[in-house]
Amino acid sequence: MSIARIGYGIAYFIILIYNILKSALNVAKMVLTGDIRPVVVEIETILERPISQTILANSITLTPGTLSIDLNPEKRLLKVATIIPKEKEEIIPFEPYIKKMLE
Repeated sequence: MSIARIGYGIAYFIILIYNILKSALNVAKMVLTGDIRPVVVEIETILERPISQTILANSITLTPGTLSIDLNPEKRLLKVATIIPKEKEEIIPFEPYIKKMLE
């Protein structure tokens, strides 16, 4: 395992924690204001290895306001439920770090 992969692992962890905290505050605000518009989206991932895809799906589920519903490793598709419509980059900002860490 190279030093670069370890660095990307640390960066992934920091980005994940940051997104968990940011999303927790946003979800609390949405619940208090009643601004909830649930939607299910399909996201194509750049990750090829099943373990990388699984880590991505778990990271999505750990982030408040999002939930991984289904993972299709062959087609590299994730089905994700969110409490408000979001862009792909907002749902999976840690995907590039997982790729550089594990692939």
